[in-house]
Amino acid sequence: MSWHSTGGWTAAPAMKLPGMTTTMRAAVCVRAGGPEVLEIRELPMPAVRAGWSLIRVRGTGLNRSELRTRQGFSPSVSFPRVLGIECVGVVAASTDPALPEGATVAAVMGEMGRAFDGGYAEYVLLPNALIMPVTSTLAWEVLAALPETYLTAQGAFDALGIRPGERLLIRGGTSSVGLAAASIAHGHGVEVAATTRRAEKAAALTAAGVDHVLLDGAGSPWPAGPSHVLDLVGADTVADSLRLVARGGTVCVAGSLSGWLIRDFEPIAMIPSGTRLTAFHSDDAKGCVDVLERVVRNVEAGVYRPNLDRVVGLDEIAEAHRYMEADQAAGKVVMLPWGRG
Repeated sequence: MSWHSTGGWTAAPAMKLPGMTTTMRAAVCVRAGGPEVLEIRELPMPAVRAGWSLIRVRGTGLNRSELRTRQGFSPSVSFPRVLGIECVGVVAASTDPALPEGATVAAVMGEMGRAFDGGYAEYVLLPNALIMPVTSTLAWEVLAALPETYLTAQGAFDALGIRPGERLLIRGGTSSVGLAAASIAHGHGVEVAATTRRAEKAAALTAAGVDHVLLDGAGSPWPAGPSHVLDLVGADTVADSLRLVARGGTVCVAGSLSGWLIRDFEPIAMIPSGTRLTAFHSDDAKGCVDVLERVVRNVEAGVYRPNLDRVVGLDEIAEAHRYMEADQAAGKVVMLPWGRG
């Protein structure tokens, strides 16, 4: 038996893997609801098939989008489902010569943890096109903090088209993507301001390279406004970001901390003349191995920070969701299904 891509169980021929058990542990989201719907279960090992390879998960970054899926706000997702839109690990069984067994790899998005089971498990079966080989000297928990976070931040940075010497305001600055964006911007000579709802998180922003730490609602530290705004809060703040940005500036929406829908959005009324509104979706970052390699090198060199908030085990997934849902994290929460080492 194997876990079916649309939920439930279905018969499938299993590939016999030397030295490997026939089952694995996973955190299964059994239905929409609170953190308690994440149940630790013993599942059959995924059956390897053409075009897909089996990864032994060594670390998984937790993301806000997984909280929203668990809460029932992803209508395309059926339950039960193993969540997790990213992971890092080692190839356990390969159907692609470019992905040799034992290779260190990462994967993000591509409907991982949504259309098919994701990284909240000891093993995950992934389409070969999603799997990115990466060389790294970093500990698993550090490497696991990077893929979704930094690929999204870099994609948003590119979408903004910001240049050295310009002024960037990051809304939702203590999110993992916000801290990564601050590290990237600081490394490019951009003057950075960032917002947080909690004064006790200011130190995390300063450590990431933020020049001006702002509490939500404080406006802009620049009289003319920021030349660019990276809005990670999303639906609730987009209209205000368009008012804050300097005339002719750019607002990029790349997060949904407050939800995905902007109600009563009127483009002509809400977008000032000459101001640009754009977006970046992290699914566009899937398979971007060159960008990820560059991020890893910068973290190894100390240019970028991993912005790791805490590390949990597989059995602590529900508590980690409660922690994130209470807005306590300042950076990335990472799950190690096998523990450290």
